[in-house]
Amino acid sequence: MKKILIGFYILVIIGIVVCISNSNIFGHRNSQAIAAGEKVYNKNCLVCHGDTGKGEGVEAGTALNNQNFLNSVTDKNLYNYIKFGRVGTGMPAYGPRLSEKELKNIVAFIRNWQRENIDFNVPKTIVGDPATGKKLYTLYCQNCHMEAGKGMLRMGTALSHRDYLSYTTDKQIWISTAYGREETRMGPSLKGLDGVRQLKEQEISDIVSYIRSLEEKK
Repeated sequence: MKKILIGFYILVIIGIVVCISNSNIFGHRNSQAIAAGEKVYNKNCLVCHGDTGKGEGVEAGTALNNQNFLNSVTDKNLYNYIKFGRVGTGMPAYGPRLSEKELKNIVAFIRNWQRENIDFNVPKTIVGDPATGKKLYTLYCQNCHMEAGKGMLRMGTALSHRDYLSYTTDKQIWISTAYGREETRMGPSLKGLDGVRQLKEQEISDIVSYIRSLEEKK
């Protein structure tokens, strides 16, 4: 009798777990954040980043709805980018304007654009020569990102900006350089991919080291 009761209790517990899983309680909670984030996004971000997040807004804005980008950044990165912005550029700091909940809801909305998981092949340690990186940067990157990574509106991100470098890791810069961002002017650079530039892993690490060195000069 005791074994029957134990078996019965186990079945009940399994049934409860299955019901909770199928009830989409947690998904519903996230869907509420996404819906709320969409409203805040439409009010504050759409004009630059566009209705679909492809950077097609009336004002210049980075393409956020991009699988390479979304797979290279964490929710914390997105939160920091939105909260602190980039002083002196078209991206203002929304921390003083929006509540913590609103900021997190926008992150949930943007994250919802991610449709796939990409496993990037990145060196375990990114160590390069800034001097070599500068030469490669001048040859391959400066046309869009300008001299010393100052960036240009509608052309290329300000890579030397303190807010960008403060909240972006070397790994993330390496991924953006190597794999680019599909459906944008930022094509892949890693040798073997379909980009015009065919750079070796070490050459990309050199470029990353140069970009990181710009932070030290500020």
